[in-house]
Amino acid sequence: ATLYVARAQFVDGVDDGTFASESSTVENWSGTKRVECEKVFAPETEEELRRLVQSGRFSKLRPVGSALSPNGVAFEKRGMLSMGLLDKVLEVDVEKKQVRLQAGARVREVVEHLRPYGLTLQNYASIREQQMGGFTQVGAHGTGAAIPPVDETVVEMKIITPRGGDGLRLSAESEPDMFKLAKCGVGALGVVSELTIQCVDAHKLVEYTWTATPEEIEKKHEIWLREYQHIRYMWIPHTETVVVVASNPLTPGEREPRIRSGMAEKRRVEPLVRLLKEVAPNVDPADMNFGQLRDELLKVNPLDVEHVKLVNAAEAEFWKRSSGMRVDWSDQILGFDCGGQQHVLEVAFPVGDLERERPEAAPLRADLQFMRELREMIVKYQIPAHAPIEQRWTSGSSSPMSPAAGTPNSLHSWVGIIMYLPTDVQAERDAITNAFKAYGAKEFDELGDKYELRTHWAKIELETDPERLKKQREKI
Repeated sequence: ATLYVARAQFVDGVDDGTFASESSTVENWSGTKRVECEKVFAPETEEELRRLVQSGRFSKLRPVGSALSPNGVAFEKRGMLSMGLLDKVLEVDVEKKQVRLQAGARVREVVEHLRPYGLTLQNYASIREQQMGGFTQVGAHGTGAAIPPVDETVVEMKIITPRGGDGLRLSAESEPDMFKLAKCGVGALGVVSELTIQCVDAHKLVEYTWTATPEEIEKKHEIWLREYQHIRYMWIPHTETVVVVASNPLTPGEREPRIRSGMAEKRRVEPLVRLLKEVAPNVDPADMNFGQLRDELLKVNPLDVEHVKLVNAAEAEFWKRSSGMRVDWSDQILGFDCGGQQHVLEVAFPVGDLERERPEAAPLRADLQFMRELREMIVKYQIPAHAPIEQRWTSGSSSPMSPAAGTPNSLHSWVGIIMYLPTDVQAERDAITNAFKAYGAKEFDELGDKYELRTHWAKIELETDPERLKKQREKI
C-alpha cells in the first residue's frame, strides 16, 4: 500500500491539506488479499496525521504499513491511512541504547541507521520490509526461548486518537495499563505515530544448519532450547526430516570460527532439478535457485498428495546437503527468504517455562507433542501439506493482546503451516486457497482447544461459518 501511495497522483483531499488517492485496488504482498479502497491518505507530517484522525469526517479509517500481512489486517474499503511518508529516525540515545522514530520507518532502514552507533534491534521477523508501527502492533516475533515478541521492546509510544489533543504519550511509567494494551493493539486504540525502541549492542551470530529426525528432535530439544540463543525447526511434512537452524552470538574479542566451504549450490539443488526434469521436462531449470525450483515443482500439481510428497522429499534432500555454518551480523542471519507467494497460518501456544530442568523421564513438552499430533493429522487426512512447517519460540509478552501473553519466564511456541501459490491462473489459486482453509480448519478442529492455540494477528482470518465465527469471537 505504501508503494502505491508513494506513486499515486493525489487528486482529492480534505480541507486541512491532507490528500488522498483516488479509489483504487490495494493488494498485499502475496496477492491473497485486496481491497477496493475509497480513500488512501498519506500524511507527511504528524500535524497532518492528527488533523486527519481528529477531523470526524470518516466513519472508518485504518492505518496501514507495508501491506505485508497475509490476512490484509490493515485493509479497509472505507479508508486507509498510509504511514509510509512518516518514516524518520528522530533520535538515537547511545547511552540508553534506544532509538526514537516515526511509525512508518522501515525495519531495514532503521537497522542501517543504527549501525554507525554500534546498535541493532533485539530480534527480527523473517523479513525486514515491515514498518516499525505494524511490526510492533501485530506482535511480530523472531525466535529465541528467552527473547520476547517485538512489542516488548517498545519503551514509549505516542498514539493519535479521535478525541483531540496532541496525542497520548504512553510508557510503563505513564499510563502503564493503557501502554500494555497499546503496545500490541493492532491500531485499535489509535494510530501509532512515534515509538521509542530498546536496542541491543550490534553483534555477530554464528549460525548452524543441520537436519535431524523427529526422534532426535524429541531427544535433544530441551538441551538445544537452552544451548542456543536463537533456534527454529523446519519440519518437512510426509518425511522424517526436520531442519534445525540455530545460532549464538560471538562474544566480544572472540575470533570468528573458520568457515569451511560447503557443498556447491549446483550439487545442493540436484534432487529438485532431477525431479523437475521428470515431471515437467519442458521447463528449463538452468539458473533457478532453490525457491524457484520448488515453485516450479509445486506448480505441476500443488494439491496432489503423492506429488507433494515427492517435492517434499526432494526438499528434504536439499537441506541434508545444506548443513553447515556461517557468521554474519544478527540482522543478516535472522532475516531469511520466506519463498514465493503463499498462504500461511501461524499459531502460538504456551509450553511451560525454562526455569526448571525437566526430568529425563518427563512427558514431551507441549510444543513437540503438538508437532507429533499435527504431523499425524496430516498423514491421517492425506493433506497435501507444503514445506516447511516452521516452529519458533519466544518468551512471554506483557501485552494482553499478544498471542504470547505471559510472564517474562514463560515459554511460547509459534507454528506456521503453509501452502504456496505458484500459479497465476485464478481458478488454480482459488483451489489452493480452499484447500488451505480446510487445512487450517482441520488443525483448529483437532488441536485448537487442547493446546489453547492463538492466531498471529497478521494471519488470523475471519470465519464465515456462523458457528465457527461465534467460537472465534468468544475466544478473542
